[in-house]
Amino acid sequence: MELLGKSADELKAYCQTLGEPAYRGGQIYHALYAERRLDVAAMSNLPAALRAKLAAEANVTLPTVRQKYRSADGSVRYLFGLSAPAEQTRMKAAAVEAVFMPSEGRQTICISTQAGCAVDCHFCLTAQLGLIRNLTAGEIVAQVLVPLIEMGGTPSGGAGQSGEGGLEARTNVVLMGQGEPLLNFENVFAALRILLDAKGVGLSPKHVTLSTSGIVPGIERMAKEEVRPKLAISLNASNDEQRDKLMPINKKYPLKELIGACRKYPLRNWEHLTFEYVMLGGLNDSAEDARRVAKLLAPLKRVKINLIPWNPGELPFAETSEERLEEFREILTDRDMPAFVRYSRGRDVMAACGQLALKEVKESPLRVMA
Repeated sequence: MELLGKSADELKAYCQTLGEPAYRGGQIYHALYAERRLDVAAMSNLPAALRAKLAAEANVTLPTVRQKYRSADGSVRYLFGLSAPAEQTRMKAAAVEAVFMPSEGRQTICISTQAGCAVDCHFCLTAQLGLIRNLTAGEIVAQVLVPLIEMGGTPSGGAGQSGEGGLEARTNVVLMGQGEPLLNFENVFAALRILLDAKGVGLSPKHVTLSTSGIVPGIERMAKEEVRPKLAISLNASNDEQRDKLMPINKKYPLKELIGACRKYPLRNWEHLTFEYVMLGGLNDSAEDARRVAKLLAPLKRVKINLIPWNPGELPFAETSEERLEEFREILTDRDMPAFVRYSRGRDVMAACGQLALKEVKESPLRVMA
């Protein structure tokens, strides 16, 4: 039995199969996620007999940290090795990446939801991998837990605390790594329920963002979830013709359908709908593109736009000039569309947006911690 990625109810049911009272499952849940004790032997809230039983019959499977690359800006790219889950023999072993980005007063962890990606955005290196497989809920949660433990230690009092060992005052998680989250819906939301549970990892919904390429049925389904993160839409084009060429998924879910789903999406009173727009020099960055984007998004309420300079890789695209980037932003702002330039972290170690493709870099990898 794999414990990591299981809900409190699943762990309670499992304990009953072992002849233990159900509340023991709640104790395991607390130890795993709130205290981040990822070794059964370290779960001191359990009696020794149960720990021995779990050691014989259950697993807490963590990804192997194959390599870590530290950027000049302090970001760390993790290259994780994933074994095939014992309970799902058809799954392949795989590798995947996550990025830890520390900043003053906060920390951000960018995680993957699939190994590779099937969506095939032409400006993204991850697309070159194709889809290898979906990640399990446990593999998704682990990408948050491993950096938190390595960078902050194991908390003694549980998640939600600030200071040494607990969650930082502001810990952000973005589902923007490898993969399309809404094409792995069940596992992604099983992981999110744990990450967003005050009794679990304890992250705030205000600090967790899921980014999608525009999977309309997934957006509609996400809108009905009681527990959900913020939603970001990867737009990257100002009309269907342009988006068809850059993002083939647009042929299946064109802009009219996508914007229609966004119009119906129920925003909470503190929430904005975010649109991400990767700026590609000479392709989607003209003043006319900016005006079309403003018109396209005008029917939506509480929108903000993140303009993301394209991060170089082995693809035939060019960066937008600073002058054109600022002109684009000003056109949107003048039309009451809040627009912000978001420079990616970790470009020098292939850790930035669109660069996660399991690439080696010339710099020596960080020593893997035992």
